[in-house]
Amino acid sequence: MRPRHQTIAAVFDGAYVALVSNMLLVLGSLPLVVLLFTTDPARSWPLYALTAPLCAPGLCGVFAVMSGYPSGAGGSLLRRYGHAWRAAARPATLWAAGATAVLVVLGVDAYALWGHRAGALALPVLVVLAVLTAGTGLLGLVVIAERPGARLPDVARACLYLAVRRWYLTAASLLVLGLLGQLLVARPAIALGLAAAPLLYVVWANSRFTLRAALDPPTTAPTTA
Repeated sequence: MRPRHQTIAAVFDGAYVALVSNMLLVLGSLPLVVLLFTTDPARSWPLYALTAPLCAPGLCGVFAVMSGYPSGAGGSLLRRYGHAWRAAARPATLWAAGATAVLVVLGVDAYALWGHRAGALALPVLVVLAVLTAGTGLLGLVVIAERPGARLPDVARACLYLAVRRWYLTAASLLVLGLLGQLLVARPAIALGLAAAPLLYVVWANSRFTLRAALDPPTTAPTTA
């Protein structure tokens, strides 16, 4: 009976963390949520690009909550989120602003070259650069959530290298984010109320595994006398 009770408690704990994470994600991404419910993303994309970096600290806070859940790290979820948000506010915003600016430039270039002869050669390169930028940007937010004091140039180099090295995990995370984005556009209430936390947990778990070499201290084998 005791293992059964532990299983039930784990299920309820997971559901509680998921619901709280969804609530915190909505609060931390409130500018984007307001835009989503009041504007057409296809026509208002410049507003989305300007607003997205402001939501990066909230995403880092959600990643911090997810990081503490499997290990059973103590403390209130709200307190953990608030501490991570404050610590990551500046670096996460700067990091997301840089990644968003690069993606906007690549997207504008791709739109300008669409249908032209030069686009046949340039568009595949632009797509690859956009995927690398998105993957590196995602990994960087996971790093900042755990190491908010890390230097952003060092974060960029490490995340770019690991995003390419673990390309299959990067691709899986981006596909999950794409699924979440489609669900947000089609069914925002379901996406924000139910699906966001489980999908983001998959993204965080993939990214955290990719970043093990950078975030986890190396273990040394015990020496024998």
